Amino acid sequence: MDWFFVETVAPTQLITGEDARHIAKALRKSVGELLTLCDKNKTQHLCRIEKISPEGVLVRVVSANECLHEPSVEITLMAALTKGDKMENVIQKSVELGVHKIVPVLTARCISRPDAKAAEKKQQRYQKIAEQAAMQSQRGIIPTVTAFTDLKTAALTLSSFDKSILFYEGGGAPLRNIIDENCRSLAIFTGPEGGFEESEVQLLADHGASLATLGPRILRAETAPLAALAAILFHTHNLE
Repeated sequence: MDWFFVETVAPTQLITGEDARHIAKALRKSVGELLTLCDKNKTQHLCRIEKISPEGVLVRVVSANECLHEPSVEITLMAALTKGDKMENVIQKSVELGVHKIVPVLTARCISRPDAKAAEKKQQRYQKIAEQAAMQSQRGIIPTVTAFTDLKTAALTLSSFDKSILFYEGGGAPLRNIIDENCRSLAIFTGPEGGFEESEVQLLADHGASLATLGPRILRAETAPLAALAAILFHTHNLE
C-alpha cells in the first residue's frame, strides 16, 4: 500500500504538490485505487482516489486506524558524521528499522567536517532521505534529522532520556545487561571511522552514558548504528 504523510486528514482530501505528482505520474495511480495517508497523530487513513486532475489528487477516506508500526522505545541515534555517502545509508536504514530521531555529531576523529553552509545543505538532504524511508517502511512518523552538533552539546542532553548508551569498540557490557523492555526513551552513540577518543568516552560516561559492546568483531562506522538499533529492538521485543 502506497504511504504518504500529511498534517491532518479530512473526509475528502486534495493532495497537491510533489506527492500528487508522484501518485499520478510515478505510481500511475488511477481513480478507484487505494492509498494510505498518515497524519501527525499517527493515525493511518485508508483512502480511495476519487479524481486526478492538474489541481491534484482528490481522495476520500474509507477507514481510519491507529498506526501500530512505531516501536515502544523512542531511540535517538547520536551518530558520528561519516565520510562520503555513508551517512545517507545510515539514515535511510535507521529510519526503516524504527529510529525516532537522528543527530549527526562531530567528534574528534570525524574525517568529514563540512562548513556551516555545506552542513545545512547536508541536513536538508538527510531529512528528505528520512522522509522517503519513512514512507517506504510505512512509519507512523517522519523521524527528525537535526542540525549537526558537537559531542559536548550532545552530552548535555542525556539527562532527558531514560537511558543513554555508548557503543564502544574498546569494550563494554552486553546490551542485555543494560536495557530492558520497559525503557521508553533512549539515546545511543556510535563513532566515526577512527572510533572515539578516550576523553570522549569519559565525557559521555560522566554524563551518565553506559558503555556497551556489539560483540568481539570491529564494525564499520556505517554498520554499528544498524547493528545497535536491531539489537535494541530485539531486546525490547519490538521485532516480534
